[in-house]
Amino acid sequence: MELNLTKPIVFFDLETTGVNVGKDKIIEICMIKVMPDGSEEEKTMRINPGIALPKYITELTGITDADLADKPQFFQVANEIKDFIGDADLAGYNSNKFDVPLLVEEFLRAGVEFSLLGRNLVDVQNIFHKMESRTLVAAYKFYCHKNLEDAHSALGDTRATLEVMKAQLDMYKDTEYTEKGGKTTKPVVNDMRQLALFSKTNNWVDLVGHIYLNDACVECFNFGKYKDKPVAEVFMKEPSYYDWMMKADFPLTTKEVITRIYQMSRRTI
Repeated sequence: MELNLTKPIVFFDLETTGVNVGKDKIIEICMIKVMPDGSEEEKTMRINPGIALPKYITELTGITDADLADKPQFFQVANEIKDFIGDADLAGYNSNKFDVPLLVEEFLRAGVEFSLLGRNLVDVQNIFHKMESRTLVAAYKFYCHKNLEDAHSALGDTRATLEVMKAQLDMYKDTEYTEKGGKTTKPVVNDMRQLALFSKTNNWVDLVGHIYLNDACVECFNFGKYKDKPVAEVFMKEPSYYDWMMKADFPLTTKEVITRIYQMSRRTI
């Protein structure tokens, strides 16, 4: 099934120096931009992270320090990547939890404004896990009936993710899904906003889940000694906790969120 699009959507995958959004860097990005008329544009770039690659990353991806030595750093290509994405929606495999937060983090580090407002974020893994629960390799085999030969290459994983999503739209057309509350819907439809809503699995305020909205829509901590406590309430009673977070190794996206909450809390004093 071809995608029903009202605007472009960019499928993308990152290879990185690790999995810590606050400090790890992109070493390869592949993007496939699908247009409403079905045409595609593809861009793959390797990026010098400015640090030596961990051995396990080289073993996993096949990318070496020598491969990246003459490549640009992210800040040098940030605007090129931003221009390629444009106002498109974003899709990937485990992208809501990792690829999108890390991409936004890299833009922030580079001083390039990149907003997620107005974008649908479709996480193909979440659709897969809700409907079948498998890995990308198994998903590709299950949905596309082929072996994923080039797993852990950005292009291979990105192309596989695009093919899996198309196959999901075919397989789950008119398939019922029972939500936790017992409500039955047919959520896998050829509409990017609906897929984004269905593939969303959390109520995070920041992109990595350090801050979340509770049932009363109050921003709360999701970690540490103040887990489940309202952020504004903690900051009012203990401003030093805000100072500690700002100096600690939290992602810039998290620091933006807590700064907004901190400033609002100080106005009420």
